[in-house]
Amino acid sequence: MHEMSLTQSLLDIVRQEMNSHGLTRLLEVKVACGRLSGVVPDAMHMAFTALTQDTDLCGACLNLEPVPLKLCCAECGTQFCPEQDCLAAFAPCPTCGQEIGHRIVSGQELNIEYIEAE
Repeated sequence: MHEMSLTQSLLDIVRQEMNSHGLTRLLEVKVACGRLSGVVPDAMHMAFTALTQDTDLCGACLNLEPVPLKLCCAECGTQFCPEQDCLAAFAPCPTCGQEIGHRIVSGQELNIEYIEAE
């Protein structure tokens, strides 16, 4: 489960930011999580709970904000969000029907949006 190591890295960053601003109590971390990031949200929530339990971060909330996959058609330049069950490599453009060669505009993110702490 790579979510455990990702969550550990996330918490390392959170701790650094809290220390640099003199904060001692973490309330919430919001993370933008793209559809193609490879993260399983339930696994990341479980890892967050396990890694913060019995620590000074215990009780904090992890808020995973899903980022939909958005593509730019290689043929006509239309930006579109493919259907959930469609792979990025074979997503038909709603305008021209082109299925391959699209550029990914969004959906690969795994970014800390904000940290709320006291």
